[in-house]
Amino acid sequence: MTEILLFHHALGVTDGVRWLAGRLAEAGPTVHTPDLFAGRTFGTIEEGVAHAEQDVGVDGILQRADEAAAAHPGATVFLGISLGAMPAYRLAQTRPSARACIAVSAALPVDHFAPRWPDGVGLDLHLKSSDPWGEEDRPVAWRLAGNVAELYEYPGDQHLFTEHGHPDFDPAATELVLARTLATLERVSG
Repeated sequence: MTEILLFHHALGVTDGVRWLAGRLAEAGPTVHTPDLFAGRTFGTIEEGVAHAEQDVGVDGILQRADEAAAAHPGATVFLGISLGAMPAYRLAQTRPSARACIAVSAALPVDHFAPRWPDGVGLDLHLKSSDPWGEEDRPVAWRLAGNVAELYEYPGDQHLFTEHGHPDFDPAATELVLARTLATLERVSG
């Protein structure tokens, strides 16, 4: 069965991240939730972003993601929520065994880590249409839609909309993300 690395958002590996991983695992795939923050969690996105930028750094995040991928060599699907999309993109673009990248609440240019998106590697983008944290992501996603990526836009302004227990949580949109992710897993594992 498919093996997934699910990279957390700026709040860290929260109960909501574990809940989402559990929901995916109920359908059969093995889901790992590497901790890019070494056990730290944060109450606000701003606090988590400050930690990521000032204490861990982009290189540190990517190094920890590489270590997670090395620890789970069977992982072929990389799912990232917000901040976690960065390492998910990188691994999907640089690991020969990659089959898909699923980004929730984030979109990066396809040439961010490699000259182009790899053939045969799916890219799904799940964004809220009015997410204030996604103002830069939406134009990128629109350029990718139908060309390299499948774009799924949901109404609303919540950023961490898959974070069960958080004020941004949107149960209906989360169920769609889960259903669409499982469809992608079915498509890429065949």
